[in-house]
Amino acid sequence: MTTGSAPGDPVRVLLHRHRTLCERAVDPLEIAAGLEADGITDRTVARCRHRDVFSLAEELYARTPYPGARPPHTGDGACGGSARRAPSAESRHPRPPGAAGRRLLARCAPLVLPLLPGLLCAGTLAWSVLLRDGPAAVRAALCVLGTLTVLGSAVAALRAVPRVPRAAGTAASSALSAFPALCVCWLAGYALYGDWLLARLLGGGPDASSGAPRMPSPALPLALALAVAPVVWGARGFASAARRRLAGSRSLEDFAAAVRPLLALSVCAVAVGLPVLHLAARALATGPLAAAAPGAAPAPQIPWPAAAAATGALGLLFFAALLLAAHGFRRAAAAGLAAACAAEAAALLSVPVARLTGLGALSRPPEALVAHLGTAAVPVAACGCAALVLLAYAAGALANASAHHRGAAPV
Repeated sequence: MTTGSAPGDPVRVLLHRHRTLCERAVDPLEIAAGLEADGITDRTVARCRHRDVFSLAEELYARTPYPGARPPHTGDGACGGSARRAPSAESRHPRPPGAAGRRLLARCAPLVLPLLPGLLCAGTLAWSVLLRDGPAAVRAALCVLGTLTVLGSAVAALRAVPRVPRAAGTAASSALSAFPALCVCWLAGYALYGDWLLARLLGGGPDASSGAPRMPSPALPLALALAVAPVVWGARGFASAARRRLAGSRSLEDFAAAVRPLLALSVCAVAVGLPVLHLAARALATGPLAAAAPGAAPAPQIPWPAAAAATGALGLLFFAALLLAAHGFRRAAAAGLAAACAAEAAALLSVPVARLTGLGALSRPPEALVAHLGTAAVPVAACGCAALVLLAYAAGALANASAHHRGAAPV
């Protein structure tokens, strides 16, 4: 041991202070992340005569009383090492029958579930083409059923992302859990019908002659459903890669320097995948699904680069919010989603409010934006700016080892 067990032993003081964390940990890495979450840095660890927090975690792990026979942890004193094998629940308990099949299913489900929303949405659009001459009630029931199944599969896919548990005793946790869902519903609804509504408002409407709201193309809902896959895969890939970097890091600075390129790589992968999926959805919408709504009044068309930019900005915002929420930063994720919703709502409300006497200047920003870049510029600006702010925040927050610990979650 690097430090003895004298009465003034600083390691013993830390062990008493973090006894619950040390007893529940199955790996010294979890103790290291918990110590960092409590504000213990490498400078503080030096007072305990250790070179870094990971070395201190090794000693705390070895000195922690464990009920029963705790399997020994072998290592070289650092955070990496090929000979190291962390004790797991499987090493302490016999594996029940059928565990191998359930383990395989648990590994395959996160890869398959994100594809279901896109497949179900494409199936719904295909059936709407087949039943385009059928009764209106049947087509309406098909749309409702398809929407519910797509939403349910999207929720199931999002739950497959590993999450840091909520901090106990947080009063606002229940309220914060429902608020992001409302923001997501607003943002998705604006992506489908916001351009139509903004165009009608700028044209002096909407009025009774405007008819029912219409989306520019069936490619929009299909692109949003397909976007679930890269968002979920990117969040899961970053989480697993960051845990592996945590196992191979020798200090907190080393871990932070290794995580930031991983985050940049995940963001680039999602940013590239979203436009590609939008183009695939557009190809389906203009080909096999072109007759999804025959006889309907033509909706205002949006050039595909602008539509792809709007879908990409929304997807990046969802990715950044999911990444932060999954690692315990739920307040920041909710704030970013709320800011994008507020910006879109302000653009819509400014047009009718500007018709009041003396308030005509309120509608000039959205009017100028739409006149130069089209109606899709509003969601691009709102979601893009919010996504950039959240990603900049994530670059600093997710570089901490405590953000990747299962037992100590920042709020």
